[in-house]
Order: sequence, then structure tokens, then C-alpha cells
Amino acid sequence: MSGGIIALIVVVVIVLIAVFWYIATRNGIIASRNRVEESWSGIDVQLKRRHDLIPNLVNTVKGYATHEQQVFEAVTKARADAMATPDNVAQTAEAEGNLNRAMADLRAVAEQYPDLKATENFQQLSRNLSELEDEIQASRRIYNSNVQSYNTKIQQFPASIVANQGNFEEKEFFEITDAAERDTPSVSF
Repeated sequence: MSGGIIALIVVVVIVLIAVFWYIATRNGIIASRNRVEESWSGIDVQLKRRHDLIPNLVNTVKGYATHEQQVFEAVTKARADAMATPDNVAQTAEAEGNLNRAMADLRAVAEQYPDLKATENFQQLSRNLSELEDEIQASRRIYNSNVQSYNTKIQQFPASIVANQGNFEEKEFFEITDAAERDTPSVSF
């Protein structure tokens, strides 16, 4: 073989390696982005379940605490706002934080009525809400872990070159900004 053919083969092999690396890197970034989107849908499902449970809880408390109309309206408004947020992580986090605060007020009202806390319906709703809060926390941890992995992947060299060419943008973490809300909300009534 002549030196020209060997050089051509080497160039072709290098180009093929570069093409395969580019494809593998791009596919890896896409897979990571898809995991972020899938985990966000997990949060969304849990939040929707929570939103569906809240009216039942409000109606149950209303039966015992009819004079607490302001609290009921605040919870209803916060729920409606949370349900109306677009698929924006920061806006969703803010709306859910407002809903958490309104629910804390509702829990405070329920604490004042021992007969309410003793009802089977209220206890079941409280258990369901507590389980949902745990599932939301777990979903949020999974989502944030996937965001961290994805963001790291698109920031690290040389994959950042592929990410910049493919217009892959960083994703936001689903964070609660109020330090008091970082604790898992208590749902015991």
C-alpha cells in the first residue's frame, strides 16, 4: 500500500470516529433531556392529584367551620392559580408555595375542631394528602436529579459543543424559595 492510501484510510477512520462520537453525544443529551421532561410529568401528575383532593378536604372542613370563609376562599384561589400555571418550573414552584401556605391555614382551622379530626372521611383525606405530599417530594427529587445530570452534560466540554449546536438549553430546578417551606408540610389534622 502506498502512503497516500494509508493516509486516506486514517483520515476516513478519524472522520468516522468523530461522526460516531457526535451522534452518540447528541443522543445522550437528548436522552437526558427526555428524562428531565418525563420526571417533570411525574411532578405534574402528583400535583394534579393533589389539586383534585383539595376541594374534598375544603368541603369537609367547611361542614364544621362555616365561619372560616376567608380561609376557604384563599385555598380555593391558590388551588385555581396552581392549576392555571403554565408548564414553567419557576411559576409552578411559586404557585405551589402559595398553595402550601393556604393549606397550612386550612390545617390550622381544622385543628380547632376535634369532632372534624375524628371523622373517617377527614382522616382518609388527610392520609391521602400526606401520601401525595410524600410522592411530590420524591418526584421533585427525581426531577432535580435529572436536571442536574442534564445540565452537567450540556455544560461539560466537549459535549457542550454539541449542545450549543443543537440549541440545548439548561433546565430549571424545581425549588421552593421560602426556607420555611423546605420542610415537608405537615398534613396531620
